[in-house]
Amino acid sequence: MKIFDEIESEVQSYARNFPRVFDKAQGEFVYDKDGNQYLDFLAGAGSLNYGHNNPKLKEKLLEYVARDGISHSLDLHTEAKREFLETFQEKILQPRELDYMVMFTGPTGTNSVEAALKAARNYTGRTNIVSFTNGFHGVSMGSLACTGNSHHRGAAGVTLSGSSRMPYDGYMGDDLNTIEYMDKMLSDSSSGIDKPAAAIVECIQGEGGINACSTAWLRALEKVCRKHDMLLIVDDIQAGNGRSGNFFSFEEAGIKPDIVTLSKSLSGYGLPFALVLIKPKYDQWKPGEHNGTFRGNNMAFVTAKAAIDTYWSDDAFEKEVQRKGLYIEKRLKSIVEQYGEGNFTTRGRGMFQGINCVNGELAGQITHAAYRQGVIIETSGAEDQVIKLLCPLIISEENLKKGIDILEGAVRLVCRRIDEFPEETDYFDDVVVENEEVSK
Repeated sequence: MKIFDEIESEVQSYARNFPRVFDKAQGEFVYDKDGNQYLDFLAGAGSLNYGHNNPKLKEKLLEYVARDGISHSLDLHTEAKREFLETFQEKILQPRELDYMVMFTGPTGTNSVEAALKAARNYTGRTNIVSFTNGFHGVSMGSLACTGNSHHRGAAGVTLSGSSRMPYDGYMGDDLNTIEYMDKMLSDSSSGIDKPAAAIVECIQGEGGINACSTAWLRALEKVCRKHDMLLIVDDIQAGNGRSGNFFSFEEAGIKPDIVTLSKSLSGYGLPFALVLIKPKYDQWKPGEHNGTFRGNNMAFVTAKAAIDTYWSDDAFEKEVQRKGLYIEKRLKSIVEQYGEGNFTTRGRGMFQGINCVNGELAGQITHAAYRQGVIIETSGAEDQVIKLLCPLIISEENLKKGIDILEGAVRLVCRRIDEFPEETDYFDDVVVENEEVSK
């Protein structure tokens, strides 16, 4: 660990929570340099929906590299790009009756968000973007302006502008319809809200605490956008690519956003890859107006095509994810019922769910106890109070059960220790969760 302490920036975060040197990974497991095995319920913050080193994807990638396939091409046409586009159109867009142009951006999610915001502003000639409380859209300046978290916003060093915040579904409690509130603000010329170019929304807010909006709320948002002649952007970077139970997280609501951003698990292999889907009428770019050296990763094209061919050629995988999602929901509700006492609630949908704890300290103690027993799992939310399940979608039923069993054991242990030693704050230097051990 010496070299990391000596020269790696203090900005590192995940390494502080999971202080091991990791060396190998396969499927739902990662291994440290000493051979210890961990169930991965973090999965690259949602970038590994199909697991680590998925063999079907790896085979196609190795074949491509071995034949000296194009690795870098700017936005030149390549066979890898053609095959990805054909597959994406045939198996993702057309079955869902979605008509989009595909724009390749720089390789990260925030690159695609920046492009989406620019496209909306360029088309409408307006600058203001409606974003929502607890939303997270990236840490480059335009995306950050639409992000709610003060921890990330505070690092900008400048005033962030160009976005008006509205309350997300449920933010003001059950008695206030936040879409009606938004409509009222946009309809009143004295509200102080400039006419927006677009609204950007996550159907399930990942970093914001796994807040899932209702389908009714999402449909109402689309209607308000149409009423006020503004575009609807769905940020599907973390909730997309199957995580919600459908390929796109907005499918359940039956809406058709004007712009969609995708990244994270799009490549299927953890390779950097992002794109923007734009309805043809809004694709008004001039050549090279938005560019980047690494827009369009050919190796990611190869693995993304393989992922779609393998998992999205029919609805079998989708149904499997939905079934696992129902199992997760059942287990988490059971945990809350047993140990709740006002300390826990559940949230999310599909395989994008979590446990909302009364505070971040409690959530941190639980995830640390789970880590000591071989489950890597993170927290999210404004105060890091939500334990966030992001296991690979391909996880076996046996290992899904094992991981949640360990999580439940961690909850049980922490609750018991708090009852027995209410003044203690650090229980976990040598903790063992009820006869469970980290697998070797």
